[in-house]
Formats: sequence, C-alpha cells, structure tokens
Amino acid sequence: MPTLERRDDVFILDLGDTENRFHPDWIDAVNAALDEVENAGASCALVTAATGKFFSNGLDLEWLFANGDRYQDYVVSVHELLARVLALPMITVAALQGHTFAAGAMFSLAHDFRVMRADRGYWCLPEADINIPFTRGMSALIQARLSPQTAHESMTTARRYGAEDALAARIIDRAVNEDAVRSTAVEIAASQLTKAGPVLGTIKTRMYGHVLDALRDKAKLLD
Repeated sequence: MPTLERRDDVFILDLGDTENRFHPDWIDAVNAALDEVENAGASCALVTAATGKFFSNGLDLEWLFANGDRYQDYVVSVHELLARVLALPMITVAALQGHTFAAGAMFSLAHDFRVMRADRGYWCLPEADINIPFTRGMSALIQARLSPQTAHESMTTARRYGAEDALAARIIDRAVNEDAVRSTAVEIAASQLTKAGPVLGTIKTRMYGHVLDALRDKAKLLD
C-alpha cells in the first residue's frame, strides 16, 4: 500500500511494491497521503515514486470485473484523483522506476514533471490493444499534456515507449540510471519549493480548466 515520507520540504509518496493498480483501498490511501501533503501548511513539493518492477499498471480490472455494479463510482474516484494531482498547488514530479501503463501512465501525466529509468521499463497507453476506450476526461488529460502527434500515436497504436523514445517524444523530462530516478525527482522538486501556494494552484486550474471540467463531469462519464 502507498506510504508517505518527508525529506525536508519534499514529500515522497511511494505507491507500493506490487503492480500498484488502482484498487479502491489504494486510491483511498493515496488521497489520505495527499491530504497530509496539502495540510502541511508550508512551501513544499511532491515526488510520487514506487518500488520494484512497476510504477503503476493502472486500473484494477480484476476488482472492477468482480464489482461491475460499482463501475461508475469507481471511475469517478479515478477521475477525481487525476484531477486532484493535476491541480495540486505545488510542483509535482513522478519518478518512474518501472513499467507505467494505462491509468498509471495518465497518473504520471497529471504530474508537472516525469523522470524515467533509462535502461528498462515502458510507458504505455494500451487501451487500443485491450479494447477499453478512453473516457472523455482521460482523453482530455492525455491530449493536454502531450503534443498532438504523441497523443495520437500513443492513444491509437498502444506503442510502448522506452525512456529514450519517451524523452524524444517529450512524454518524460529526464532519463537517468535506475539508482538516480528518485533522487533526481527529489532534486527537481526541491528546486521549486517556493512555487507552492494559491497562485500556482490558480495557474494550474486555469491552464487545465477544460481537463478538470471533463474529469469532473459525471453526467458524461458513460458517453
């Protein structure tokens, strides 16, 4: 399960050491950690990391197929988490030490910056291969955070991007050795501590207003 630690004014949210899929309990734990970060009351920044082979493999499809009657509430909770991270009033950095797929890849895009392990691991939106369409909110997020060409390719072909290709496509901001992924993310976050606050929150909310509206529009969730 996710855990939170603090290094000076940089919070490090570790998503876990499994596939880190979006189980409802996992989402609750991430939100509880974000509550603590937002209530810190000081200039701070957030690094989201993980341990092991995966950063996140996305939605917990096994749970979802077993709980189909809770589909809408579940997707709403995923959308709310993506929107929350996108609009956090502090600089956020995703440290991608392992595979980052589907909703996990979207979660990484909700962060301001991404650092990826250079030698192994893929970033991928596999929905076209697994026959699951993107929701309107997810589509809006991806298209807002990637160039039109990269959004089109990643969404329609389910291409798996290694770090070198992800950097060239500007999906990520840095590609580094495995042992430097988390420390590089912390370094980036620490360099931007003074940006935290209501002004940054307003900038993000206005910059991504249409994405936030799409993610929070429950009426069009099932369109």
